[in-house]
Order: sequence, then structure tokens, then C-alpha cells
Amino acid sequence: MSGGEAALADLPRTLAGHVQLTLLALAMGLAVSGPLGTFATRRPTWQPFVLGIASVLQTIPGLALLAMMVPLLGFVGGVLEARGLPGPPSIGFLPAVLALALYSVLPMLRNTVVGLMEVDPALVEAARGVGMSPREVLWQVEIPLALPTLVAGVRTATVWVVGTATLATPVGGTSLGNPIFSGLQTRNLSAVLIGSVAAAVLALCLDGLIRLIEDGLARRSKPRLIVALGAIAGIGLLSVAQGMGWDGAADGAGASTQEVRIGSKSFTEQYILAEILAGVVASEPGTRVERISSLGSTVAFDALVAGDLDLYVDYSGTVWATILRRKTLGVDRAEVLGEVTRRLGDRYGVAVVASLGFENTYGLAVRAADADRLGLRRISDLAHLAPGFEILGDFEFFGRPEWEAIQARYGLAFGRERAMDASLMYEALRSGNADVISAYSTDGRISAYDLRVLEDDQGVIPPYDAIILASQRFLTAHPAIAGRLAELEGRLRAEPMRRLNAAVDLDGRSPSEVADGWLRECWAGSGEGRECGP
Repeated sequence: MSGGEAALADLPRTLAGHVQLTLLALAMGLAVSGPLGTFATRRPTWQPFVLGIASVLQTIPGLALLAMMVPLLGFVGGVLEARGLPGPPSIGFLPAVLALALYSVLPMLRNTVVGLMEVDPALVEAARGVGMSPREVLWQVEIPLALPTLVAGVRTATVWVVGTATLATPVGGTSLGNPIFSGLQTRNLSAVLIGSVAAAVLALCLDGLIRLIEDGLARRSKPRLIVALGAIAGIGLLSVAQGMGWDGAADGAGASTQEVRIGSKSFTEQYILAEILAGVVASEPGTRVERISSLGSTVAFDALVAGDLDLYVDYSGTVWATILRRKTLGVDRAEVLGEVTRRLGDRYGVAVVASLGFENTYGLAVRAADADRLGLRRISDLAHLAPGFEILGDFEFFGRPEWEAIQARYGLAFGRERAMDASLMYEALRSGNADVISAYSTDGRISAYDLRVLEDDQGVIPPYDAIILASQRFLTAHPAIAGRLAELEGRLRAEPMRRLNAAVDLDGRSPSEVADGWLRECWAGSGEGRECGP
């Protein structure tokens, strides 16, 4: 199955998740903005404060607001669990819907205030003069007259929320962002198109239905209202039914089914490794896998510690530098792996189930032709050229301790640093739109695009062994599965991993197809340590 076909097959699930996020967030936002806007019109001195708070929330980028919910819910969960109470999940639906609800408030709140303030005071006074109570004036005079403005705010919020909901993917929320993010990383434009078109169609449909509600209210047409409200309710119910049907599907789902949640970060190798883990886990009878893809590094780790995630593959250097905050210069590979294993267990209750057998380390890559022309072999050789060069890095790279160490040790001061999507960096370098990129050593595009990774001659970049991390909750609940995963120790080497990555990035195959092939050839019944691949 190609990547586009896989995205299309998964569309009912991602669309259902997107609809649920959108409708619930809008309902929550409306429940807040309506009363708050009404209060602000009754207390004019509060208006600047109320609208100011909503405006500040709106200025926070959508992805940042979503990401902020993860540690916030993690903190709340820790406080509740310390008191013997169950804590809320820190990833998935809850942080996404809370952030989207906050994001929806401003347009509805602002339009509520504007609409009610623009009602002719003479009409309000006339209503009071005939004996109407304040509540009757609000519901029978002010709201009907302000309705066009109020509905315009809801329509604006709807379009905003539908678009922003695609960003729920990095915090574990199921949405149409799933095919978009994975498609960007795996250069699967069909998947990106499927997610984007579906989001656009959803926004247009919901906007049209809300417009029909407005028209029905204005004309006092019950049939229009019934059709519009019924359609929205039907969409919501269908999305819930689809989600329940999907979650209760394969793998012998039922009362005895065990669910294992497997995470992955947002690049090709992580998608493949997550599918390999899923294949091993699903081989245990009565086990169902939930994949949570495109997570940020710290989001994935925090979710694992909180027990909201069961498994994911990380890298020893990432844990060493980002989680444990250790210095990277001159560290030994075995030392790092051993220390990471001990510290994660002692400090976080996280276990290293297996080291897969390969490193995917950061490296600075240039075009091979430029390396030959300029005599670039080591990172040290870049020092005198860096002021005239532009370097591209993935979204995390320039904020990582490794980059600070590289700059300090080699004295690098590039003319321009630019963060961008990891999947696009290689194409930008190949086409001459950048001079250097932060490459991944197991990326198949390095050789395919004739790139060269410069030697880290000062030993600044730490080793990055791929390791399977498991939560304590998972180890306790699924010891048999943990034992199966431990059999992956040393079974995947660097060159086969490059071939697996290239099969997705260059050949257009889906991560699940590539992972299934590796499991059949190299794990199920094959010799231990055998280097094989697509």
C-alpha cells in the first residue's frame, strides 16, 4: 500500500478525530464567550481587561498553545496523583481540545460584545418601559438584534479552529494533521493533499451549516434550523460512532483486549520504528495498538513518564543532552548508553527495553561537490567559511545543547541559521538553497543526493543509539510483550536502517509496508543480528 492509499484508508479515523475536536472546542468556547461577552457589556469598565486577555491568548501561536497544555496537564496530574486522585491525560484529545477552545474564544467574545453594544439603546429602553425584565430584554430584544454579528463570530471561530486543529498531531491528538505531518516528513504529497483538502471541505461544510442556522433564525424558519442543527448533530454523532468503531476493531477487541500506546517523533525513521514496535506488540494475542505519531521529543518523554504513552524509540544522545542535561564533549558510546539506562530507571521509572543496534546521530552535511571544491572534510574546516554560509536545521536542532556545544567548540558563526521541516532540508541543500544542513546519519537521502557528512573531529556530538523506552506502567501490565521487544536487542544495523528510510523517502512506500517487510525478513524466524532490509 502506498503512502497516499494508507492516508486515504485512515481518513475516516483522522476526520472523525478532527470533527470531535472542532465541535467540542467550539461548544466550549461558545459557553465561555457568550456569558463573558454579556458580562462585559454590562460592566463597561471590564471590557478592556476581558478583551485584552482573549487577545493575548489569540496572539500565542496555535502550536505553542497546544504544546503548553502538555506540561500544564502533567503538573495538574502530578498534584492530583500526590493526593491519591487520578490525573488527566497529558497528551491526546484533552490538551488539544482545551487549547482549541481557548483559541476559539476571541472572535466569538469580541463579536458578542460588539453585537450587544450596537443594539439601539432606544429599543432597549422601550422594552424596559413595557415591563420586560433584564433577562427578557437580553433574550427577546438584544440577542435577536445582535444575532448577525454573533453568528459572524461563530463562523470566524469555526474556520480558525478547523485549521488550527491540524496542529493537534504533535501533542497526540488525532486529526487531519496526521496525514499532513507524516506526508511532509515522508515526502508523500498525496497524504498532505488528502489531509488539506479534507480540512478545507470540513471548514466549508460547517461554515455553510452555521450560515443556514443564521438564515433560519433571521427568517424564523424552523425547517432550516432543523436541517442545519440536525446536520451538525449528525456529523458529531457519526464522528463519535466512527471513533468507537475504529477503536474497537481489529486484534480481537473486546473486554479482554490490552491496549498499548506507541509514540513516534516527526520524521521518517521514527514512523518506521513505531510500526516495527507495533508489529511486535500486535503479535501477542489480545493486544491492540494505538499509534500516536509526530510528537515532539519532550512531549513524547513527558507522556511516557506520566504513563500516557507506553513505548517509543528515542536516542541515547537526545536523552543524555536534553533530558539529563549532561555535557556532550568527548563522551564514550558505551558510557552514555549505560548511564542513560541507569538514570532513566532511577530518576523517571523509565526502562530501556532494548538497544536496536544502530546510531542515528546528528551531523553537518554539505554537497559532495562543495566539499571537494572547498576542501571540506571535517567540521573544523567550516570555521572560516561559516560567516558566508547559511545552515538549515530541523525544528529542534538550534535549541539543543549539542548545537551550542558545536558552536562553542568549533567557533562557528554562520551568516544565517534557519529552522525548517526536516524532510525539506535535504532537497534545499541539493538544490543549492542552503550551504549546510543538520543531517541524520541514517537518512537514505545522504547518499542518494550525493551529500557528505563532515567528520566531528573534536568529538562534540554525543552517540545516538536507538533505544526502546517503556513506561513503568507498561512493564507491569505487559511483561510478556516487554520480553518480545527485548528480542530486538542489536537486531537492526545502520545500513539496513538507511535502506528502510530510503524506501519511504525515495521510493514512496508507506512506513507500515516497509516495517512489515523488515519484520518478515529480519525478525520473525530469521537469524539474530542478520543485516537485511528492503
